[in-house]
Amino acid sequence: MAPNDWSRRLQRAWLTRGLLARALWPLSLLFGLVVRVRRALYAAGRLPAHHLPVPVIVVGNLIAGGAGKTPTAIAIVQMLQRRGYTPGVVSRGYGRREDAVLSIDDDTRAADAGDEPLLIRRRTRAPVAVGRDRVAAAEFLLSLHPDVDVIVCDDGLQHLRLARTVQVLVFDERGAGNGWLLPAGPLREPLPQRTPADMLVLYNATRRTTQLKGEFARRSLAGIASLNDWRAGAAPSLATLDALKKFAAGTKILAAAGMAQPQRFFSMLRDHGVAITKCPLPDHHDFGTLPWPRDTPAVIVTEKDAVKLDPARIGTTTRVWVATLDFTLPASFEAALLALLPPSAPQPTR
Repeated sequence: MAPNDWSRRLQRAWLTRGLLARALWPLSLLFGLVVRVRRALYAAGRLPAHHLPVPVIVVGNLIAGGAGKTPTAIAIVQMLQRRGYTPGVVSRGYGRREDAVLSIDDDTRAADAGDEPLLIRRRTRAPVAVGRDRVAAAEFLLSLHPDVDVIVCDDGLQHLRLARTVQVLVFDERGAGNGWLLPAGPLREPLPQRTPADMLVLYNATRRTTQLKGEFARRSLAGIASLNDWRAGAAPSLATLDALKKFAAGTKILAAAGMAQPQRFFSMLRDHGVAITKCPLPDHHDFGTLPWPRDTPAVIVTEKDAVKLDPARIGTTTRVWVATLDFTLPASFEAALLALLPPSAPQPTR
């Protein structure tokens, strides 16, 4: 069985307590013991958490695989910028070749930074640093950008060494899956019975998928832009999508998505009347080779995939378009998050 096929089988198994999940359940007991002991050591101060000189907002989830952490982090950074803050971002940079700390600029390659940090940098223009050690990454970022007054950590909920001011817990349609810990279920740690005072819950879904109270983000398609235009900073447009649909009338457009839940992307395009041929790819697919035939006339990809695509590699036969996600936080969520930031932080502007 190919690795990608095995991953998809495991993802399906995590939704129920079927035969495969039950076979793995004894291992989840051991995993749970390690998680509880580690958290207890941090709670007792036996393992120290490092406090930065600025507030830290950690965005993460409890389940393995994407649940919308990066779109949430982008939306939070943009909200903070609108409110007068100067946020910086730290991330592990999943899929990068090295673990050492690196500051990202416009010329950084996805292989060196990871696709999601590059996307955050492109969408927000905020300073971004990556590293396996989030504390070291944050300290490095602050040394380069002393004007940064709040750190947003993308996917660091289990990185307890980094003390946090606010925790944002993101769920999607899967909720907590079958409710079991890895590897019998998708949970990286047990689902809390109630949220602590410093935690906010955000659902990247149309309904609440756990017992935890939370707010609902609104996800929609902002439009598309050609790969060249998108890389040049052009805004996406639904009018451009309509023009592409007319151009491709009678034929299907290939939709490629290297993400944990590609069906979201495919459904969004179909909801806008786009006839597509689905091309699901492994999460963080590196596009070392193009996953479509050379004579494919039109391809739509996600922004997360676009950061890894060099237009020079595409050729002249295929036109690649980038679909941009509009991810909106509810006003009540923004107000609750701002209320958790310390008084020393800048006051929100109206």
